[in-house]
Amino acid sequence: MTGHKARGDERAADAARAAHEQRLKLNRSVRETRDALTSATGLKPAYDHELLKLYAEHRLGGSFALYLLVSLVGLASSLWTGGYQALIWTFLALTIHSLNIAACRRFMKAPVNMETQRHFRIIFILLDFLFGISWVLNINVLVDVGQQGAGDFSLFAMLLVVAVFSMLAASVPPAVYASTMPVAGMVVIQYLLRGKPQDLVLAGLTAGAEAYFVMVANRLHQSAISALEARSQLDDLIGEMEQAKAKSEEVARRAEAANLAKSRFLAQMSHELRTPLNAILGFSEVMKNQLLGAHAVPVYGEYAGDIHDSGQHLLNLINEILDLSRIEAGRYELNEEAVSLVHAAEECHHLLKLRAGSRGVTIHDLYEPALPKLWADERAVRQICLNLLSNAIKFTPQGGEIWIKAGWTASGGQYLSVRDTGPGIPEEEISVVLSSFGQGSNALKSAEQGAGLGLPIVKGLIDLHGGSFTLRSKLREGTEVIVTFPAERVMTALPPVGETSTQPEMPDYQKSRDPLAQSA
Repeated sequence: MTGHKARGDERAADAARAAHEQRLKLNRSVRETRDALTSATGLKPAYDHELLKLYAEHRLGGSFALYLLVSLVGLASSLWTGGYQALIWTFLALTIHSLNIAACRRFMKAPVNMETQRHFRIIFILLDFLFGISWVLNINVLVDVGQQGAGDFSLFAMLLVVAVFSMLAASVPPAVYASTMPVAGMVVIQYLLRGKPQDLVLAGLTAGAEAYFVMVANRLHQSAISALEARSQLDDLIGEMEQAKAKSEEVARRAEAANLAKSRFLAQMSHELRTPLNAILGFSEVMKNQLLGAHAVPVYGEYAGDIHDSGQHLLNLINEILDLSRIEAGRYELNEEAVSLVHAAEECHHLLKLRAGSRGVTIHDLYEPALPKLWADERAVRQICLNLLSNAIKFTPQGGEIWIKAGWTASGGQYLSVRDTGPGIPEEEISVVLSSFGQGSNALKSAEQGAGLGLPIVKGLIDLHGGSFTLRSKLREGTEVIVTFPAERVMTALPPVGETSTQPEMPDYQKSRDPLAQSA
């Protein structure tokens, strides 16, 4: 039932997570549609601002080069138009360019809002249109002069203007059209008016060049939008990850606080329950043994025995809860001393041998010879052995076998292994049986059920010793639990005071018996 409940909780969590993601997608779609309807270009308002900012940055970055270009073209035009006309055109073009630069600087300092974006967008397009008209005037004068080379120079000037403004104004396509189409249109008209075949060809080439550079500008505009979308998606993803991280940290903090509160509560309640329970055990034992006289009704003695057995079972359960709560609350203190792992295993085997025999279970032991002592808590080591053996006896069917082993690990530590021929644990239930009060399906079917604290206590105690806990199980083949103590807890691994020593390499026969080394 616990496994089914856990799977049901997981499905409910997955459904809630999917519904949350669906709501996020819907909200994002509604927001994008609203932004597109309120934007001047059909894009997000943030994209409009970024594109205008990109336009301003390009114009400011290329301002000096454009000043120099206008001056050079004006100087070259004077060869055909004369110095006075060239000077007037240069002054007009530079003035319009300066106004554009000033508008760009104002935009970079202006607050970010849709009204500001619309205002400066119109200004940029208008100034670029005026700048294109100024080039039209220069080309028109060059053509009217009619001198040799003037027409070729006007074509060169047109191509230069179209190429430069296709690059600088690509982030605002209307500005590209406003600055380049008047110039290209003027040149095409001039060639068409001449009527010569070669002029008609040049008119077609001019129109094709304008179309090509406009296409390049549109591609650059699309690339800028794609980059902005990628950056926006990355920012959204980072924001969602930050929110998810904050929520998970908050949930983890609350869970940790709740777990700590639960552990403290259990520890407190365990102390409160043990006091009256000791009285129940004491009086029931007196009644069971008839220390103060025989019972008038014999069945009362049986009742007293049942009360004593039930109280003893409850006391063991409370002791387990108290140990687990101390471990989880970090209040379990190890009383460390020299402990023989083999001796502890033999004592636990002797204590549970009668119980195993009554269930028809055979226990085999296999210990490495001359294992040195461990620096550990003797009570904790005994509890580890008792819990593992008790679990194995509980779930091993009649006629089954249990093997208990102790020996060296490949890293120089010591291990204790308990393996049974029970029904095994399904892979998906291993995490359940290792959790506090968790019980697998086989435990729920067993006639002798526990509280589900044996393995969590073993894991907690071995973690306090700096060791490792490994559980292996296969259905219908059995279960094996291996706990290892690190090499630094082996007494022979400690160097003498004032000297340095190295731990001798483990013999090959010891490595061959290490179950962890074999599995690796």
